[in-house]
Amino acid sequence: MRFSKLIALSAAFLALLWSCEKEPANTDPVDDTPKELTLDASSFDVPVEGKALTLTVTAPARPKVTGLPDWITLKDGTYSNYKITFGLTVAANPAYEERTATLTVTSGSLSKTVSVKQAAVEKPTPPEPVTVDPDLTNAKASSAAKKVYAFLREQAGQKVLSGVQSGGTANNNDRVNEIFQKTGKHPALAGYDYIFLQYSPTPAGWDWVVDYGDISAAKEQWKANGLVSFMWHWNVPNSEADWEKGKAGNYEGYNFYCDKTSFSIVRALQSGTWENEFILKDIEKVAGYLKLLQQEGIPVLWRPLHEAAGNYTLYGSNGAWFWWGRGGAEPCRQLWKLLRDKLEGEYGLDNLIWVWTLDATPRAEKDYASWYPGNDQVDIVGVDIYADDTEAKSRQHKAAVDLSGGHKLVTVSECGNIPDPGKCLAAGETWNWFLVWDLESYKLNTDAYWKNLMSSSRVMTREQMPSLK
Repeated sequence: MRFSKLIALSAAFLALLWSCEKEPANTDPVDDTPKELTLDASSFDVPVEGKALTLTVTAPARPKVTGLPDWITLKDGTYSNYKITFGLTVAANPAYEERTATLTVTSGSLSKTVSVKQAAVEKPTPPEPVTVDPDLTNAKASSAAKKVYAFLREQAGQKVLSGVQSGGTANNNDRVNEIFQKTGKHPALAGYDYIFLQYSPTPAGWDWVVDYGDISAAKEQWKANGLVSFMWHWNVPNSEADWEKGKAGNYEGYNFYCDKTSFSIVRALQSGTWENEFILKDIEKVAGYLKLLQQEGIPVLWRPLHEAAGNYTLYGSNGAWFWWGRGGAEPCRQLWKLLRDKLEGEYGLDNLIWVWTLDATPRAEKDYASWYPGNDQVDIVGVDIYADDTEAKSRQHKAAVDLSGGHKLVTVSECGNIPDPGKCLAAGETWNWFLVWDLESYKLNTDAYWKNLMSSSRVMTREQMPSLK
């Protein structure tokens, strides 16, 4: 039986009314009014077609006994005083899977075809047609980057890739391995972060070390057929004086939150300012680390300047969550384009798949379009979703799809509690992957939930990934 969604079929107290026949004159009178015949069933095995089920059921029957007023004479000549009750629930894990259930009743002489008129078979919302652009926005993209994009495009609406963000130094596979310990399977996607860029390589004598020149974690993930994602919590100095202190290894004046730094994105885009000089040097530095991945043939789902679209004006006088959103939509778009021009044009990176990220804020959805860099600048639209449930996220999905007119893949680029991929797919959502931010803070992501997700045929693990090299 083909199920396209987690199905619950329940039809209670199905009544079959049978006409009764008079008994011969030499027997006791028989009640000839129609009787309710019900059958107690625990499960069934029947194809689902449309919104009605046709079942063949059997129930115990007994011979006619003279004198009993509750005889029912059936058309096939058998007799029974049993009720036929149809009340069961059949669940199919997860969407679009084949599941078989079996109707089990006591065997007997009564065999009738029963039409379940009220059993609504819930079918999935078909996925939106895949109209996304067939090619990456960088015409010079590497062969491996093109293969990754083509693979993601094939999976849209079919399967969702599992993913986790690294913790600690943001440049390790600790959480990837933790999920393996929980479930016996690795996430298909590992996320890393250049959040500690200013500390890399860490000055001698520090009690912790960050060195983005060490790409062993990403190499391990890619070698095992997993995908690699990098984002950038871009720390900046609060003042030119703080920048000078940073050159000497003192980064106390650095931050990326608007309420922790007065760094101006507007001035950073103006040639001749210290802010502009700073960001250009940082872009050069991050390009060097991304180049190491390119040299190893590793494509990167590259997600800088995240969440600017969606939280502007939500944080009072600070304007936004991160400094790259403080100046409003236009400066943020300009910075995105500058970043692309530098990384691809000047530094020759061809391994980047560009992911633009929205912050899932309902009151800001009307403004998403003003922040969007454009279909020629973005490969994938991501939404960062932190919700108190694991239900489908149709509103956020629609907002992401509409932003590009359906021309871009969409993904849950960050999440707390994981939206159930089966429910999402059954609702017609075409998320490419989910990426969990923190394994400890979100209580609905229990070990049992993780095991269920990683064993679902609708979720892809690293073990199931093809080689895209």
